Amino acid sequence: MIQTPQQHIVDDAITSRRSIRAFLPDPVAREDIERLLEVAARAPSGTNIQPWKVYVLTGAIKQRLSAAILAAHDDPAEAAKHVEEYNYYPLKWASPYIERRRKVGWDLYALLQLTRDNKAGMHAQHGRNYQFFDAPVGLVFTIDRSMEQGSWLDYGMFLQNIMVAAKGRGLDTCPQAAFTQYHRIIAEVLQIPDNQMVVCAMSLGYADQQKIENSLITEREPAHGFVKFLDE
Repeated sequence: MIQTPQQHIVDDAITSRRSIRAFLPDPVAREDIERLLEVAARAPSGTNIQPWKVYVLTGAIKQRLSAAILAAHDDPAEAAKHVEEYNYYPLKWASPYIERRRKVGWDLYALLQLTRDNKAGMHAQHGRNYQFFDAPVGLVFTIDRSMEQGSWLDYGMFLQNIMVAAKGRGLDTCPQAAFTQYHRIIAEVLQIPDNQMVVCAMSLGYADQQKIENSLITEREPAHGFVKFLDE
């Protein structure tokens, strides 16, 4: 099948998208962020309920949130008081998922020359999440607590739209579930109403291509490994 130029553009945006963990300080114009989110909001949702809410953080408010979370992250006793509101990962791991999880973690740490016994280094690298990896823009996503599982599926399509549309504009992203542990801090700093639950956060900006961590390309299972064609 011959691909059209439009197919190439879409495919390239999808396949070149990666989770970027080091950003340049170059700002992103507010009008570009607004247009990006307007495009992403064309994501499908059951009966068009559009369950997403987005907080766009730049400047002082982003720094204030990062400082508040890092203060808790760096204090073991305080960090232990903060737990996620929902389970992102399974309570009991099984193959092949646990092997994939371990591989991507150790591949990243290998690039950063962080060994298993360097607990302080791994802790500091995890803390980079809460600085939005130095991206100029941080996004925090919430959902109304009344929404059910279907709306969370819709939300995933919205998030993917943001990441692909950003890549098509020469921007990069990193979706971050790490923030959910500190949802109470996020709600306090951003004054999020009680009826809203933090879904995740995302870094947005321009990748620093000189940083070794941005050379990580994660593996994907080929289609024949997860697809079954049925014709009877």
